[in-house]
Amino acid sequence: MSQRRSFLKNLGLGIFALPLLSWSKSNKKQSPMREKVIRILPLGFQWETLDPFLFCVHHEDHYPKGNDHMGPDTSLAGRYLGQDFIVKDGFRMYHGTEVPGFPGHPHRGFETITVVREGLVDHADSTGASGRYGNGDVQWMTAGKGVQHSEMFPCLNSEGDNPLELFQIWLNLPAKSKMVEPHFKMIWSEDVPKTKLSDLSGKTAQIEVLVGRFKEFSSPAAPPNSWASDPSNEVAIWNIHLEPGATLTLPVCSEGVQRMIYYYSGNGLKIDQQELSHYHAAQVDPSQDIELLNGAEAGKVLILQGKPIKEPVVQHGPFVMNTKEEIYQAFSDYQRTHFGGWPWPKNDQVHARELGRFARHSDGSEELKG
Repeated sequence: MSQRRSFLKNLGLGIFALPLLSWSKSNKKQSPMREKVIRILPLGFQWETLDPFLFCVHHEDHYPKGNDHMGPDTSLAGRYLGQDFIVKDGFRMYHGTEVPGFPGHPHRGFETITVVREGLVDHADSTGASGRYGNGDVQWMTAGKGVQHSEMFPCLNSEGDNPLELFQIWLNLPAKSKMVEPHFKMIWSEDVPKTKLSDLSGKTAQIEVLVGRFKEFSSPAAPPNSWASDPSNEVAIWNIHLEPGATLTLPVCSEGVQRMIYYYSGNGLKIDQQELSHYHAAQVDPSQDIELLNGAEAGKVLILQGKPIKEPVVQHGPFVMNTKEEIYQAFSDYQRTHFGGWPWPKNDQVHARELGRFARHSDGSEELKG
């Protein structure tokens, strides 16, 4: 219980350092001769996104070998344990004090999409569900009316390094779906559609269709109450690897769909002849042909797109609703019910070292991937 009180006390810190905001996004009328690149912006720890997304965080940490508790086998002296977001010796502990990660915390009113590029994540939640996933897997969690979950980054390798790279993306829910039952699904790496396209010079681009559709390739279905479950909303998340000098033309979307291109590895990507430096993003007009021309280094690009929900958003910490009153109610409900409590022995729950990738759902069903 003291950990819950501590969480509420520190709610305005770390990854939850999100002010109480209210806004409604709309598309401005544009002239017939529209720019393909609307704006370019630098990327920090928390990436700016467009409706229907709320934000994206890129975690990249180089953990050393693990100790007996699956934490990093090195001194943690000099860190602000519990609020460690500054890279020191190549990694951060985040809210973890022994194992890196995010101990049990609540969400309401949106979805988390966690794309793990390298390393493994241990999941546990207040519905009794759990899992371990990573190395290309995607976890898609609909928080709905309220759920607590933990996301820990166990250092399973006790003989060598434990690198971790992941994106956590917050996708908003429309008002009609904000109070649905919590739910999570796995999109395992083996089920992610991947295609490799060659340009006229033989240079290749590999596209991972994590969410939505890229040409004839479609990802597994979105959760039933997601904004992405309606194909007409054209929600998509693509991870693209470009060879040096490779070109790729992105599919055209319907009028009104919004798209952001995040250039997180490489240098000198050109979009419609405008150059994008390393760790920069571009908002583009996806109703026109958008050609990517990579620079002299191998490049990696994350793309988020979707039709905006166009509803008021009021956000405070881990709760995203439509009005301030609903935010106050979310805090009240959490303090009263803890969104079902916490059925696990530890707030920073990690699973047995010998377990492989798996998911155990609240209905008792299991997925075992090894």
